[in-house]
Amino acid sequence: MEEKVETNDKMEEEVETNDKMEEEVETKRERKLVIPGEVIVSGDDFLPGDFTRKEGNDIISNRYGLAETGGRVIKIIPVSGVFEPRRGNTVIGRVEDTTFNGWIIDVGGPYSAFLPLAECPRFINKNDIAEFAGIGEVMSVKILGVKKNSMDLTLKSRGLGVLEGGRIIKVNPHKVPRVIGREGSMINLIKDQTKTEITVGQNGYVWIRGDLEGENKAEKAIKLVIEESISKGLTEKIEKFLGGSNK
Repeated sequence: MEEKVETNDKMEEEVETNDKMEEEVETKRERKLVIPGEVIVSGDDFLPGDFTRKEGNDIISNRYGLAETGGRVIKIIPVSGVFEPRRGNTVIGRVEDTTFNGWIIDVGGPYSAFLPLAECPRFINKNDIAEFAGIGEVMSVKILGVKKNSMDLTLKSRGLGVLEGGRIIKVNPHKVPRVIGREGSMINLIKDQTKTEITVGQNGYVWIRGDLEGENKAEKAIKLVIEESISKGLTEKIEKFLGGSNK
């Protein structure tokens, strides 16, 4: 019995040690504002990540944004710029036109996108596809593929479809990760506190639906996230804002 207790104690010590190591790694992970061409770090141990390149021993910034350091891979989180569509992105768009076999949708990118009738998960009468989604209606869709001057969309994934009612706001596409938060923590906080439904498109369009007070509060909270995106303690600031706005 004593040996088992000692073994358990050792296991608990190992868990505590691992937890401390993870905390130390997270603490050492830092972000600093950089401009294109700036040397972020130097050394053989570092590897270039998103929006960076390696020249000799230097990791160079390709974009204006927040350089994340603390690990071997150095990457930049852009704080400005336009939406760069990628396969698998979930985006929000507005129907511009309909054809005999699908919808032409504006997703705010460099060109329009096409949603084929065949990429809808339910039966739709091809003689009246506007009955499902007409011109001007808003949809949450996923990018199926990106070509030279076009992109194809799909509705064959959970949570996609026509977004009825509510309002649409626009944010910087590169700040979408901050709006969503780690594993959805930030957007879930805002949804819970404002009692709204929110869908965030990676193209920077955000759909909000709730009562008038909830929509207004959610919109203000999201704009505050954008304004304070590089601040420390952002979650605490948003919690305070949402709590204070309930009074």
